[in-house]
Amino acid sequence: MSVTLNDEPLLNVSGLTKYYGGRIGCQDVVFQLWPGEVLAIVGESGSGKTTLLNCLSTRLPPSTGVIEYRMRDGSMRNLYQLSEAERRFLMRTDWGFVHQHAADGLRMTVSAGANVGERLMAVGDRHYGKIRATAADWLGRVEISEDRIDDDPRSFSGGMRQRLQIARNLVTKPRLVFMDEPTGGLDVSVQARLLDLLRQLVADMGLAVIIVTHDLAVARLLSHRIMVMKDGLVIESGLTDQVLDDPREPYTQLLVSSILQV
Repeated sequence: MSVTLNDEPLLNVSGLTKYYGGRIGCQDVVFQLWPGEVLAIVGESGSGKTTLLNCLSTRLPPSTGVIEYRMRDGSMRNLYQLSEAERRFLMRTDWGFVHQHAADGLRMTVSAGANVGERLMAVGDRHYGKIRATAADWLGRVEISEDRIDDDPRSFSGGMRQRLQIARNLVTKPRLVFMDEPTGGLDVSVQARLLDLLRQLVADMGLAVIIVTHDLAVARLLSHRIMVMKDGLVIESGLTDQVLDDPREPYTQLLVSSILQV
């Protein structure tokens, strides 16, 4: 994938470290993310990638380090110096978070349309007709039939729930979306359909995305750049195709070769 980067980063991360008592979650992570860029964080279970994602998305406070985000007014703000209300507003409007298990990112007892409409209300929309029309449009964009708008997600398949979660996150036109193993647990055919949809939406909307995955095929398909983690450390990073086609570190070489042997 190619990307045209803006001059100023959207996210600036320096010295990010998280300890769990004496155990390292992630340590001394440094990177920048630009608008419209997709960054994949890969590694085996326990490598620290989910800890890093949770720190970046303010779901887990780091032990040390700084995470700065460029607000819509152009100012760069330290995320952990924002008020709780400011952070909540970011998470409802400017950011999205796509969970591996869609039930964690949806309200399962309200309709599909209401799941999408709630995000619109968070940015100030109050006209019921417009909210419903926008929700119906977004259901169509994620390949859910409009006649399912009043059904609740408990009646949806796993793939449909994940597509609904994506619609719920993207309806407010966020600038940054965090994704935690978005294709995990889905059948291979459902994964392929979801990945095609994600790639198209990310490109169409110019989204910046940080995606955690153990699946290098997902990283190759969706991301411009990749960071490989092992034991809480980023051991290799660079352009996705470059790292996956010519890995420098033995651990990355092992990850790549294990995929090829499957």
